[in-house]
Amino acid sequence: MSTPTAYPSSRLLTARLGELVGDVREAVDRGLAPDVTAYLVGERLAPHLGAADLLTTEQREGAPDRYRQHVLHAEPDGSFSIVALVWLPGQRTAIHDHVSWCVTGVHEGEEHERRFRLVPDGPGSRLVAVEDVVNPRGAVCGFAPPGDIHRVWNACGTKAISIHVYGADIARLGSSVRRVYDLPTADEVQGLPTADGQ
Repeated sequence: MSTPTAYPSSRLLTARLGELVGDVREAVDRGLAPDVTAYLVGERLAPHLGAADLLTTEQREGAPDRYRQHVLHAEPDGSFSIVALVWLPGQRTAIHDHVSWCVTGVHEGEEHERRFRLVPDGPGSRLVAVEDVVNPRGAVCGFAPPGDIHRVWNACGTKAISIHVYGADIARLGSSVRRVYDLPTADEVQGLPTADGQ
C-alpha cells in the first residue's frame, strides 16, 4: 500500500477544530487505558461530525490516485493526532492494522469497512473476514490494538471524508499503519464478496 501524503499546509485550525482539539486533549490527558481513551475520544468527536465549519476547503480536497490524508493537528507531546482522510469513489486501503488506539468518525458521505482476524494456517497464517460494516455520516467507532485488522473503502458515488484521532504523532510517523497484510483471505461472513472483488 502506498502511504498517503501528509500535507502540513492543511494544519490550519478552524474555531471548531480548535474546540475538538481541546476536547480530545482533555480525554487523553486522563491517562486511562487505550480502549477507555478511545471510547472517551469518540464521545467528544461525535458532536463535530457533519459540521460545515470543521474543515477548510483545502482540508476537504481529495487526490485522483489514492485517498488523501490531511494532518489537522499533532499534539506537541506526541500523545495524539487528528487527521482528515478524503476518499474519492472507489478508493480504498490495503488490509492493515495500526500503531495505536484510533477513533474514526464519518464527516461526509459513507465508508465501508471489512474487519478481519488473523488465524493460524499450518506453518503460516491467513486472514478471515469476520464483519462488514457500513458507516454513514455521523458514525463513530474506536478500537485499540490488537484485533484492529481491517480494510476501508469508499463504495458510494460521491466523496467521503472521515476524521481520525490516533494515539500517536502521525505528523512524525507519516501514517497510522503498523503492518500491511498480504496474506490469503477467507471470507466467512455470509454474503461477503471476496476481498479482491469489492
